[in-house]
Amino acid sequence: MTMDWLGSTLGLAGAALLAANTTGSEYGWLLFLLSNVAWIIHGVRARTWSLVTMQAGFTGTSMLGIWRWIG
Repeated sequence: MTMDWLGSTLGLAGAALLAANTTGSEYGWLLFLLSNVAWIIHGVRARTWSLVTMQAGFTGTSMLGIWRWIG
């Protein structure tokens, strides 16, 4: 599986978990974080710096979600 497909799959799974709003939904933030990493790797390889920038911002929101979940 390539990084773009991995990023897409993890992002969709994370969104589904958070939308379910059930026990364990908080793990959606971890899936989002892994998705961000996959997209950043893909963006660097493809030299699509706008994608890297966007994913860096989304990494921040994923980290905020994880911080709020743990704290």
